[in-house]
Amino acid sequence: MTMILDPDAARLLDMVREAGRPPLETLTPNEARMAYSATRALMQPEPQDVADVHNLSAPGPLGDIKLRLYVPRGAPAGVAQPALVYFHGGGWVLGDLESHDGVCRHLANASGCRVVAVDYRMAPEFRFPAAFDDSAAATRFVFDNAPSLGIDPARIAVGGDSAGGNLAAAMAVLATQGGLPRLAFQLLIYPVVDLAMTFDSYQRVTDGVLLTASAMRWFIDLYLNSAAERTDWRASPLRAADLSRTPPAFVLTVAHDPLCDEGIAYARRLAQEGVRVTHTHLSDNIHGFLTMGKVVRASALVTDAMGALLRKELYA
Repeated sequence: MTMILDPDAARLLDMVREAGRPPLETLTPNEARMAYSATRALMQPEPQDVADVHNLSAPGPLGDIKLRLYVPRGAPAGVAQPALVYFHGGGWVLGDLESHDGVCRHLANASGCRVVAVDYRMAPEFRFPAAFDDSAAATRFVFDNAPSLGIDPARIAVGGDSAGGNLAAAMAVLATQGGLPRLAFQLLIYPVVDLAMTFDSYQRVTDGVLLTASAMRWFIDLYLNSAAERTDWRASPLRAADLSRTPPAFVLTVAHDPLCDEGIAYARRLAQEGVRVTHTHLSDNIHGFLTMGKVVRASALVTDAMGALLRKELYA
């Protein structure tokens, strides 16, 4: 079947092929991290100015967790604002506060919400459930310190892309079980929600894009300690027994992505269990395009739309 691609995404894939970039799964984690960082200047536009940025830290299970607070342009002084706790993508192996700095700035300005980015521990140095545990500790810290952060604790959302979407979805489930206070919204951008890798899109998306089924297998093998953990809801939120009490959701899926079908299944299950969900599917784009806005113009359009949705949901 012919791959129907956004022309910008097609151009980006041509650039990657011409550069001779090796498949992720052929690299060591550190080599992959260096390659990921090296592409940032080529892929990402100049970051937007925001009103203020603060580097913070939260106490975690194994030491402090780095956080970064973004205050949107035009934020009123002395007025508590809604907030988005954001978990970056990168397969639990790649990424940091810098890799998604531009995304967080853009989301803050587009939504009018404060954004708190979380630098959770990375695999394989720290395997499951380290990222989950750090994400929970960081989210709890935001609730506990909301007044000093200028945040309204009644209007805190979680969000993230890819592995970060996995962590955001897991936080939403955790909150229904009393592990966190009530969350107001979940923003899930091409999320990983089932690490069993059984959906059909793993059979379809095997080459020609940046994230393939084999690359996803490489990430999962580096993240988990054993195959048995694939069915743990903290790793695979789609396996949670009950999603009905999770907050309203936005789910973004893209066709050229091994995670496509599980994201669609998650959106459907949320709706079936009575959760109000907005599901947007792009038939012409690739996993990871959100951090490729210098080349893929749809990145800015989608980020603006997500910001507008957050504004509607959290300023209602």
